[in-house]
Amino acid sequence: MPDPVRVGVVGLGTVGSGVVRLLMESAEHITRHAGRPIVVERAVCRDVGRDRGLRLAADRVSTDIRTISRDPSISVAALLVGGLEPARSMMIDLLENGKDVVTANKALLAEHGPELFELARTKGRSIAFEAAVAGGIPIVAAIGECLAANRIDSIRGILNGTSNFILSTMEEEGADYAEVLALAQAKGYAEADPAMDVDGTDATQKLAILAHLAFGVWVPWGEIPRTGIEGVDSDLMASAAELGYRIRLVAIASRSDDRLAMRVAPALVKIGTPLAETRGAFNAVSIVGDAVGRMFFHGLGAGQMPTASAVVADIIDTVVGRAAITFRTTGVLDAESPAARIGGVDLVQKHFLRVHVDDRPGVLSRITGILGEHGISIASVIQRDPAGAGGVPLVIMTHACGTNAVAKALAHIDASDVVSGTTVCLGVLDD
Repeated sequence: MPDPVRVGVVGLGTVGSGVVRLLMESAEHITRHAGRPIVVERAVCRDVGRDRGLRLAADRVSTDIRTISRDPSISVAALLVGGLEPARSMMIDLLENGKDVVTANKALLAEHGPELFELARTKGRSIAFEAAVAGGIPIVAAIGECLAANRIDSIRGILNGTSNFILSTMEEEGADYAEVLALAQAKGYAEADPAMDVDGTDATQKLAILAHLAFGVWVPWGEIPRTGIEGVDSDLMASAAELGYRIRLVAIASRSDDRLAMRVAPALVKIGTPLAETRGAFNAVSIVGDAVGRMFFHGLGAGQMPTASAVVADIIDTVVGRAAITFRTTGVLDAESPAARIGGVDLVQKHFLRVHVDDRPGVLSRITGILGEHGISIASVIQRDPAGAGGVPLVIMTHACGTNAVAKALAHIDASDVVSGTTVCLGVLDD
């Protein structure tokens, strides 16, 4: 039997504990795949006295990252702490001391990816991060390895399980956002402070990572337009359903020549399509490649064991040498300026508009006239019963048009004296 590979685990929270448990309970199976045993040599956490039900000797657990980074017997470290600091400093320490790193921290990679990848390159190490995007779905490997022969044209995805649980439950139960958010928190799907999930931050950080893998360019996640789900209400859900759609928080990256159009926002997705049928806390990703066409990936995007599964798979890939090869060849070492690669590109698609207008003659013609002035063709209009002081809701579906033209038209519409409040605009996806 070959000598074991010794691993250090940084962070014994939900995911870290799951990784230790999986490595121990599935040791025989993992050894067959890795070609040698993989053992947890040391772990680092904030509270060494807490009983996590893990078979780790007390002298193997510490609060000091140096017990892993300075241990020459450890070759692979699983960095399973969230946030930017001390995670960034920990990863730098691990790489500086010759460790290959596996991580599930998407915020860290989205914010500091170029710096950390460059450090790994100079040290001859690798960073594997399958678990950072879409949990148990092997989407990083799919883009970096399985689809390496393809020119990726577009990525669409439901990348946040919390927001998807909220939206699909609102639809199924006819409940409002605040009510379902409270349910998600009670079930453990949403944090006490759910902001990063519901405002689109989490999905945007994941999209930045996927877009870099697929298109070879770093786009700072803060520059990607995003809209959260806080403004979605039961009336919007009902209007979408009447038209044959569901509402999902969709992350999109689309290539046009050498430029990218990217955004994260609620969108109408056609009932019967894979994204529309993705419910609960599940994630889904659709990728279009020039050779394979459209491919679809679906699975649990979070949770202890799905994420631990992705981390352990990365550890195995690191042990057998696949991670180093993938790291060198998937574009994660490129540092092209995003300035020449994003911006000025329209997402051309149908749009759904909900606008509250005064209940008087000529209002509809004014709204449709403004849209026409901006080259926007209307596919259908539904006028609902007056909503009290809020005016008459108009639901308008456009034909395919650019997001830039729609934004200009909406600014004109919302400035009109016949409109109450702000118009809701959602993109529409039919495939």
